[in-house]
Amino acid sequence: MEIQAAKELVIKAGKEVVASGLIARTWGNISCRIDDKQFVITPSGRAYEDLTPDEIVLVNMDDLSYDGDVKPSSEKGIHAEAYKLRPEVNFVIHTHQMQASVVSALGFDINAVPAKSAEVIGDNVPLASYGLPGTGKLRAGVVAAIQRSDSKAVIMAHHGALCMGESYEDAFAVAAELETVCAHFITNKYHEWTGAVAEGLETVYDYIAEKFENKKLASAPKFDAYNSERDGSVFNISAVNGDGEIIRIDIKSGELVAGDDMPASAELHRAIYKKRKDVNYIVHNQSPEVMAISKTNKVMKPLLDDFAQLVGVTVKNAVFNPNNTLKTSKKVARALKGRNAVLLANNGALCVAGSEYDATAVEMVMEKGCKTEIGKKLFYAGKPINPIETRLMRFIYLQKYSKQAKK
Repeated sequence: MEIQAAKELVIKAGKEVVASGLIARTWGNISCRIDDKQFVITPSGRAYEDLTPDEIVLVNMDDLSYDGDVKPSSEKGIHAEAYKLRPEVNFVIHTHQMQASVVSALGFDINAVPAKSAEVIGDNVPLASYGLPGTGKLRAGVVAAIQRSDSKAVIMAHHGALCMGESYEDAFAVAAELETVCAHFITNKYHEWTGAVAEGLETVYDYIAEKFENKKLASAPKFDAYNSERDGSVFNISAVNGDGEIIRIDIKSGELVAGDDMPASAELHRAIYKKRKDVNYIVHNQSPEVMAISKTNKVMKPLLDDFAQLVGVTVKNAVFNPNNTLKTSKKVARALKGRNAVLLANNGALCVAGSEYDATAVEMVMEKGCKTEIGKKLFYAGKPINPIETRLMRFIYLQKYSKQAKK
C-alpha cells in the first residue's frame, strides 16, 4: 500500500474505532502494513480525533527505526512482530476495550468460541503473559501467544487486546466480535453458577453484589449523586441526573453563595477541594458495576494497567454519612490521598481530577476496573498486578502527565 493512503486509512480507522467505543482518548494504537519491511502507526500520546497524516509514523520492521520528530507508539514492536508472524495481516488494532480487559485479568485462554464468532476470530483466543507497557516482556508474551494459535485476536494479560486483519474492515470486525465473545464468556459463567440466563451484564453485577456483599458497606446510608467543579474560591455542584439548579458554595466557609438548598454531599465535595488543591472536578459515578463493588470491596487493587496509572495503586472504600457530614467527609477526603478515586460504601465512587476531561477518563477506567473485579469474583480467578509494578506505572504516568501539562 502507498504510504499516504495507509496513513489516511489509519486516521479513518482511529476515528471510527473511537466512535465505536473500542478505543478512547489516546489509549491503544493502530497500524497498517506498507510492505514486508515497513508499516505506519499512530503516534504516542495523541488523541485519535485530531490526528493528521504528518503525525502517523513510518516505522521499519527490522529495527523499529523511524524518521522525523513524532514519536511512534511505544507498542510498535508488537505490531512489527504481528506483521512478521502473520504475512496475511495488513492491519492491526491494539485496544483497551471493555469486556476483553475484564477477561485479561483472569489468567487463561478462551478455548470455546461460539461458532458464529469463530468465523470472524478463530475457534480460540489466547492470553499473552503479562509485561509492563512498552517492554520487551510484554512483546515476548504477545509473540508467544500469536505463535501458539491461529486466532486473529490475542488478549493481553491485565492490559487489553491485539486484533489483526487482512484489511482495516477485517481487523475492526475482529475487535468488535471479541467484545461479543468476552461478554458471552462472562454470562456463560454466570449461567454455570446459577442455572439462569443473564438478561445482560447488569444481571451479573447484581448477582456479584448480592453474593459477595459486605454487610457493613451495603448498609451504609444512600444519598443522591452530585458532580461539582471548582470555580476560584467557590465550587459549583449539580445533580448527576440533571434535575434542579446549579448551587454555588464557598470552599473556605461552606456557606451557600447561590441556590436554594445544599445537597447532603456538599460538605463531602468541599472537604475534597480543601484537601486536594490539584482537584478541580469531581464526578460521582453510580453505574451498576461501580455500585456492586462499593457494596463488596473494602479495597480495590489494580487488575489492569490503566487502573494503576490513572486511578491509583489501590482504591479505598469509605463511608459517607449524610447525617454526620463533617466527620465522614474528612474520612473520605483522607481515603483519596494519592489517588484519583474513592469508593463510597453503597453509593458508587467519586472520581477526581484537575479537569472534567481527566475526571471523565478516571471514571471510565474506574468502571472498567469494577467490571474486571466482578469478573475476578465470578470466575474465582485472577490476581492483582504486582504492587511494585503498580507503583512504578503510577509514578511514570504522573511524571509524564505533569510534564505534558507544563507544555
